Amino acid sequence: MQPGSPVSPFAPAPAPTLALFISDLHLQPSHPRTAAAFLQFLAERAQASRALYLLGDLFEYWAGDDDLDTPFYQTIVKAIRALSDAGVAVYWIAGNRDFLVGTRFAETAGLILLAEPHVANIAGQRIALVHGDAQCTLDLGYMAFRAQVRDSGWQQQFLALPLVQRQAIIAGLREGSREAHGAKTMDIMDVTPQAIEALHVATGAKTVIHGHTHRPALHRAGKQLRYVLPDWELDAAPAPPRGGWIAIDADGAITRHGVDGAPA
Repeated sequence: MQPGSPVSPFAPAPAPTLALFISDLHLQPSHPRTAAAFLQFLAERAQASRALYLLGDLFEYWAGDDDLDTPFYQTIVKAIRALSDAGVAVYWIAGNRDFLVGTRFAETAGLILLAEPHVANIAGQRIALVHGDAQCTLDLGYMAFRAQVRDSGWQQQFLALPLVQRQAIIAGLREGSREAHGAKTMDIMDVTPQAIEALHVATGAKTVIHGHTHRPALHRAGKQLRYVLPDWELDAAPAPPRGGWIAIDADGAITRHGVDGAPA
């Protein structure tokens, strides 16, 4: 070993990354820096992992799988497919923006659709995975809306509409959502302790990982752990870039990372 070498040849090799978790990228053509950061993440960070879990709101909206022909979406899907073809297992949990993703998308991207809550057994740990919106039970208006749009009959009728009409309806819903958020407190839009406790009980998992709230943190309640993923936003200059992920290595260590990969 040459003098000044930063790593001892006798130091243990770092444990391999078993899984990465991200959510709330809200990818859209008008946010090219965020999209570029995600593509770089797939090509560099995710390639070194054995599994990638996409926990909802990968896209700002999804009007249906017939929108796959859009060049922007083709770029994203091809990158996910390349990761899958490289041997990394890719899993998807729907968010409140992209719950209309279906089997055509999954087959094209080479990923596996998961129902929530999903319990992943990683490095000897039971980990409950959700997007997080279903646990915001104080937001009664949203919960009613969520029940409506997650209904299979409603989705079938909506997807039967022409794509352009669906996109126009979604644009109107997004504008209404922005206005509604301005009248709600942060507590109403956050998950409730009761819903999280119910999730722990129902799944038997000590650890929960979710997104949706855009309030990244690690919460402890006794032996229970709740990791909240950050949203990604690199196009809102001069505001500092946001983003990041959670990783689990073969030793079972769970770590949070910023968009630059540094520990968070």
